[in-house]
Amino acid sequence: MKHITLSFLLCLSICSQSRSQVSNAYIDVKSGTQYQLIKTYDLNKLNSILSQGLEEFLTSSTMKYADFKGSFPPAKYPVSLYRVKYRSVVPEFDNQPTIASGLVAVPETGLNSMPIVSYQHGTVFTKTGVPSFPDESSETQLMVARFASQGYIVIGADYFGKGLSDLPDSYLVKESTEQACVDMWFAATNVLADKMIKPGKLFIHGWSQGGWATLTLLRKLESLGITVTAATTASAPCDGYLLYDKWMNNYQSGDAVYIPACVVLQILAQEYYLRQDGLAALAIRPAYIEAVRSFYNNTIDYTTFSKLTKTTLPEILNTNFMSGGNLGNNLYWRTLETLQAYKWRSHTPMKNYYGESDEVVPVFIAKLPQDIHKLLGCGPTTAISAGQNADHRATYIYSVINAKTWFDDLLAAEH
Repeated sequence: MKHITLSFLLCLSICSQSRSQVSNAYIDVKSGTQYQLIKTYDLNKLNSILSQGLEEFLTSSTMKYADFKGSFPPAKYPVSLYRVKYRSVVPEFDNQPTIASGLVAVPETGLNSMPIVSYQHGTVFTKTGVPSFPDESSETQLMVARFASQGYIVIGADYFGKGLSDLPDSYLVKESTEQACVDMWFAATNVLADKMIKPGKLFIHGWSQGGWATLTLLRKLESLGITVTAATTASAPCDGYLLYDKWMNNYQSGDAVYIPACVVLQILAQEYYLRQDGLAALAIRPAYIEAVRSFYNNTIDYTTFSKLTKTTLPEILNTNFMSGGNLGNNLYWRTLETLQAYKWRSHTPMKNYYGESDEVVPVFIAKLPQDIHKLLGCGPTTAISAGQNADHRATYIYSVINAKTWFDDLLAAEH
């Protein structure tokens, strides 16, 4: 009897392990999309993100947890997190096929239809600090805790070169960013169809690099006739030419220490995706080119990169290369001109949040979509200050709080 009992318990253990393995295996769905359950954030986890997680996120910020305490309601629903692999193409390589990845976070509401927020993440200096690896992405966790725990499905592309992608980083590469995000949307609808969930109204939001990605994605979605109910950005670097010229040629002591890392990543991404051979050598001082390439290829981390290089762009980049921004008459600067993501007649309601103490994106640049859309007679687009003390991270938190409230109001107005 004892032997039978032990055998029975062993069988239960094996079966339990088998179910766990099966539940975490990739499930094939339409158009080559695959998804797997990563984990489920329960209410305790979600609430801890909104307390301890928020406090940690703001450790280096000008504003602290106390400035936002009480602004987040307690989580209502557990959230199932799914990593998605999907087929896409690289526009810059004549639509060469590739595989990309992203996240679909589904609240356990029991409903068969829910609104969706497509979140475009900010700059990260690791390959896996992205939505499909949510435990490594505090900004993604905060989106999930703010939106998904209250009944919104949250989706997010990792972008080419991040997550499971085998490509180099596509940092601020316009068409590849658009493609990764649009195809993530289609992949998410495939996942939801497999789970018999009907997509509700679509909203989009993004911070920093993701704010720029949100703007260029919105333009792409509008061109495809895909309706976006509303769009929001936080600290969006919507004009690559102006921002990079400012960073290189008008350095200020208050500029973020990691700006050089952002610039060299963009230079190497532009060299690779736009086939501008020799760009890195033209731009970067010889003493630092090896460290820059190692950083771009993820063979050294940001801490090592910062130790091997300098703290300001004038120390890392060649003087003649930086001065090219004065006239913008070479290929590098002409390409930066094409990164603008606000000069079109948008018809989607939009709010652009900015911080008056942002150490990365100046107020002037963050407000460009509002001013240009007003000039063009389109929109409505509104720039909203996150406050006099709001830096880059605080602006993100302010945006997450207020975007959700605005989206709720828009949904309520339709009922």
